[in-house]
Amino acid sequence: MNLLGHQRPSPEEHAQLMQELGPLPLNGMAWPKWIKVLACAVLAFIGVQIAVTAAGPVGRNVSPMVAGSIVLCFAGLVVLARYMLVSVTSITHEGIRQTWISRREVDWQDITFAKFVPLLASKRLICFTSRGRPVVFQAGTRELQIAFARIALVYRRRR
Repeated sequence: MNLLGHQRPSPEEHAQLMQELGPLPLNGMAWPKWIKVLACAVLAFIGVQIAVTAAGPVGRNVSPMVAGSIVLCFAGLVVLARYMLVSVTSITHEGIRQTWISRREVDWQDITFAKFVPLLASKRLICFTSRGRPVVFQAGTRELQIAFARIALVYRRRR
């Protein structure tokens, strides 16, 4: 039992999960291809709109502070899109990792329970730890989605 009163899976259940997951490490893109394409298309549309507005008569009347804020926000979107394009999720014998802007990793022994959330845009595994806030991982491939569902079944909330 951990501090929250949740019972972790037994070593046998964890070993069976590792066997069901197949040969590890299991690596895959964190975001589905269609989401990446959509993000790039939206980013390109926004960039074109900024350029057209800046080149037109309306652009001359925009305050430099407003223009700078818009460019800064656009740059932030470019950075987020870049991380979406290259982010990889890995399931290993040690735990789960995802490349992202900040560190996203959790070791198996730190997981108190996990929840699989199949949203339209991304399939997520939310890992709750005894050390603080939950860690969210994205699955962009079918193999990762199946693995996330299995992990959530083994690390479900128990009393």
